[in-house]
Amino acid sequence: MIDEKKAISEKAVLIAVISQFQDEEKTNEYLDELEFLTTTAGGRAVKRFTQKLEKPHPKTFIGTGKLEDVAAYIDQNNIGTAIFDDELSPAQLRNIEKVLDCKILDRTNLILDIFAQRAQTSYARTQVELAQCQYLLPRLTRLWTHLSRQKGGIGMRGPGETEIETDRRIVRDKISVLKKKLGTIDKQMAIQRKNRGRMVRVALVGYTNVGKSTLMNVVSKSDVFAENKLFATLDTTVRKVVIKNIPFLLTDTVGFIRKLPTQLVESFKSTLDEVREADLLLHVVDISHASFEDQITSVNKILDEIKSADKPTILVFNKIDAYSHETIDEDDLVTERTKEHYTLEDWKNTWMNELGENCLFISAIHNENLEAFRDKVFEEVKKIHIQRFPYNDYLYMEYDEDGNRI
Repeated sequence: MIDEKKAISEKAVLIAVISQFQDEEKTNEYLDELEFLTTTAGGRAVKRFTQKLEKPHPKTFIGTGKLEDVAAYIDQNNIGTAIFDDELSPAQLRNIEKVLDCKILDRTNLILDIFAQRAQTSYARTQVELAQCQYLLPRLTRLWTHLSRQKGGIGMRGPGETEIETDRRIVRDKISVLKKKLGTIDKQMAIQRKNRGRMVRVALVGYTNVGKSTLMNVVSKSDVFAENKLFATLDTTVRKVVIKNIPFLLTDTVGFIRKLPTQLVESFKSTLDEVREADLLLHVVDISHASFEDQITSVNKILDEIKSADKPTILVFNKIDAYSHETIDEDDLVTERTKEHYTLEDWKNTWMNELGENCLFISAIHNENLEAFRDKVFEEVKKIHIQRFPYNDYLYMEYDEDGNRI
């Protein structure tokens, strides 16, 4: 894990490939995100290197000539870390380390490091540690510069184990222990979920840093940690919320991200169980982000992977206070009108219009349109509640000012 005190001044270069699967515009978006991840981890990105290749080089990710350019820049500017925007194979790591005289991280390793920093509870720390061990196991060879055998002796006449084999066995044993520990905690959490009874469950899902925790705080009047950084919260938080006369459980879950490491999806399985078992999803979106449509796609992809894509969902477009667009002069007949020029009203008339009332626009931090948000959540929870508790009609009786039932 990166030492936060050292990381404050730790300079890093970011490296990505423009390929047939990822054009220059998309690559720049990913690098923007990688820079934010670097800042969140405590580092400072000082330069970006990109190279156009049909696909990443199987041996060195980027071409050997470009790698030499990176090495020269690192040497001249006293750079401590090189961060690659994709997961590097063990062979790529070994080959790159022969050329670059600095710490080598890939996107997966960086995300795991941030998770390790952010994990507060024993459960979250165990999940992160398991993901780190699973990531580390096939890459142990890069940690050793020699493979000398252990010394023989009485009872040690066999071929023995190489140092790397010993270390692999230790990591495998660690993985086994961590899985058993998580299995025990998973059973405890399953019992906790069962003990919550048949109360309607609502889960906040969405990309990281879209304002889920802020919305959770506003709606549940609780104090969940929220910060303008990626993965500010890792631990699932569940609060009982009452809107009008109906109680339900509201869950704040870990944020998703593009190129989310498979190790994390697996180790955070129990956390994602809160999403799987929810009756209603509130998919929170940062509409002020330039790539919010891609973020929606990324979240939907993960929801599909965990078999939760078909759940009743409300799209909640947050941060309308921060939304901005490029304006075009009415007399300008040359400039093509693109999404960058859309107002919020323009967006509402796009594919969002098909969502009807299942599409809301709010600002959680400034309490904008939150009454409409509460009303919509109430109506959706009420539908589920009536199906589950058909004899509680009295809960839904509403009266006018004269005392007559509406």
